[in-house]
Amino acid sequence: MSRLLLVRHGEASAGFGSDRDPGLSVEGHAQADAVAEQLAERGPLALVTSPLRRCRETAAPLAARWSTDAIVEAGIAEVAAPSDDLDERARWLRGALAGSWADLEPGPRRWRNDTLETVRSLGRAHPDGAVLVTHFIVVNAVIGEAVSDDRVMVRRLDNGSITELDVDDDGSLRLVTGGETGESRVW
Repeated sequence: MSRLLLVRHGEASAGFGSDRDPGLSVEGHAQADAVAEQLAERGPLALVTSPLRRCRETAAPLAARWSTDAIVEAGIAEVAAPSDDLDERARWLRGALAGSWADLEPGPRRWRNDTLETVRSLGRAHPDGAVLVTHFIVVNAVIGEAVSDDRVMVRRLDNGSITELDVDDDGSLRLVTGGETGESRVW
């Protein structure tokens, strides 16, 4: 069994419908520092991040504390929206968050399955545990799988929240603690 700590990135400087790859806002950098402070004594552990800027910037303070480099893993990147148009992406996300995975197009459902397999693989690859810095929908997909809930948004996770999850040897996911909730902006 492996314990994974899934960190939702700090507040982004722009939303899902405004920028495809924003960095962190000033508040987001403060949240990244707070995550590093909170997790410092739990490591060093393997540190894995989505390739998107807001996640890499969130992982940076923890990587510095642990004197390590974060491993970039595309398999925990943000959900693949059916359109690249920013306005359409935002509209799609608002609708998706109100529904279930079964309601969505095949592409996002494949993305979810691939993401869950990546998380399972990371658990197997890091039996001593790991920190995964990732996105709102990624953490929700993992929580949903762990608690058998097909909703896209199972928990309204705050920026910088930490969700603890166990990955059993057979690949099953078990939620230990859900991350802090809040009214943070998603799109």
